[in-house]
Amino acid sequence: MRKFQIVPALLILGAVACNDASTEKKAEGADTTATAAHDSHDGHNHDHAAAGTEIAPVPEIPAGAKVYFRNLKDGQTVTSPFKVEMGVDNIALDTARDIKPASGHHHILIGIDSLPMGTVVPKDSTHLHYGNAQKEAELSLPPGKHKISLQYADGIHRSYGSKLSATITVNVKK
Repeated sequence: MRKFQIVPALLILGAVACNDASTEKKAEGADTTATAAHDSHDGHNHDHAAAGTEIAPVPEIPAGAKVYFRNLKDGQTVTSPFKVEMGVDNIALDTARDIKPASGHHHILIGIDSLPMGTVVPKDSTHLHYGNAQKEAELSLPPGKHKISLQYADGIHRSYGSKLSATITVNVKK
């Protein structure tokens, strides 16, 4: 008789567990949708892969490829807002959207060093995206010392890592 009491209890627990997992998936989906809607204001969807979709590996970095600040030097004093000219050599500058060999676009990281290779660059106030193949940007930072990094990434915002990154410190005067 006890066997019959245990079986219904297990069935109920199983049903509850399935509903919890379903609720979590719905919540995750809602978060993803909100993020995609928020991030798409530059015309590029930052939520590229549907579940179960295989994504190509991060493209190989061409020999001699580098990114650099064209107009700023490490330790330079600037007045906010200030212009940032982004340079890149031996790799194509292209818009975000598609993964293309030997191609990518710039990101500016504020107060952050390079991101590990393959990491999708978040989109927030300290991770600035230039997915329209921009070569220039204007930054407004409060007075003080600030670390800024250029981070190159592929067409779906995956970092090329420290090999395609440059970091400097600027002093923003009052």
